[in-house]
Amino acid sequence: NVLMQTYVILRRSVWKDRSELEEAGDLARQVADDELGGDVKWIRSYVLDEEDGTLGTVCIYQAEDEDILMEHAQRSDLPADEIVAVVDTIMVRDDP
Repeated sequence: NVLMQTYVILRRSVWKDRSELEEAGDLARQVADDELGGDVKWIRSYVLDEEDGTLGTVCIYQAEDEDILMEHAQRSDLPADEIVAVVDTIMVRDDP
């Protein structure tokens, strides 16, 4: 049984609209669930309204390590501008 670490992945100014983002999400979900056999778990994403009018995301994933997250990003044709390991969670309020 592999110990999963939580990560934040920042993807800046990637999609021109919600439709493009939804297509990317469908592929990312399929790659994580079907191709990588549960080694990557997509937990949630927050959509960012970028200054240039595009959309970006802050994504929360669980995985064994950063290498499998990079493989997921490559197979999903997604950038991974920054991947940061989460060391702790402080819950002040539930997600809206």
